[in-house]
Amino acid sequence: MSQFKDIITEKCPVCGEGHVFKTKGNPLLFQLPKMEEHCAVCHHKFLKEPGFFYGAMYVSYGLTVAEMLIVVAIVQFFSTEIKILLSVIAVVAILLSTFNFRLSRMLWMYMFDHRKKEVTQ
Repeated sequence: MSQFKDIITEKCPVCGEGHVFKTKGNPLLFQLPKMEEHCAVCHHKFLKEPGFFYGAMYVSYGLTVAEMLIVVAIVQFFSTEIKILLSVIAVVAILLSTFNFRLSRMLWMYMFDHRKKEVTQ
């Protein structure tokens, strides 16, 4: 459960204390989230090599598809008109874009760049 909490709170995959993102971003102001280069606590480098986060785009795509399926299921209860459905999907996709960006990168880091924390006794 600790890893899940670290992913959601955007903590370093190595030490679990430092923050990965400087800013959260704002889709309404067209601002993307900004990542730190290194962890402030353990100095772990987040960007391993150029193109490291390309795979995170596939994770983001999967998250978006899952979210939109949920949105479609909810909107179908209120309206069957396709224009309303597409409008709601577009608005929700834009509003969740920065969240998906951050979450997909965190999941990608924890899948491929995660080192076990040392257990202190």
